Amino acid sequence: MSSVSTAVPDFTWARLVPELLVTDVNASLHFWRDLCGFSVAFDRLHEGFAYLDLDGAQIMLEERDRSRNWIVGPMEAPFGRGINFQVGVRTIAPILASLAAADWPLFMKPEEKWYRTGDVETGVRQFLVQDPDGYLIRFSARLGQRRTP
Repeated sequence: MSSVSTAVPDFTWARLVPELLVTDVNASLHFWRDLCGFSVAFDRLHEGFAYLDLDGAQIMLEERDRSRNWIVGPMEAPFGRGINFQVGVRTIAPILASLAAADWPLFMKPEEKWYRTGDVETGVRQFLVQDPDGYLIRFSARLGQRRTP
């Protein structure tokens, strides 16, 4: 059964969209959609595929071990070693509450961090969590900017 498409005329396609190979697309949908708040723009679940969106942050999920995967090396858990995907959100609170209610462990607890960005610092409130296959996701809400000390 396919989800209703949200790919309506005002849908904006991101110019860079990671496609993650996953073990079980339904388990991944539970994490990304149900716990983290992404919506399904469209899917082909019979092919193990879903295209997700959260306020313009977009990601594709594709079940591995299907006939058409572009695998360049061994797929060993945790997947995505050496990369984290930053997802900009308005606030991290609802995602944290949803993950806590599901007893989903955090990789890094929430923190406030200021990063130098040119002549100013940009502040974020962020945390890290792993999806069912071990991909590392960093949810980040902007706090604003300040002059560098």
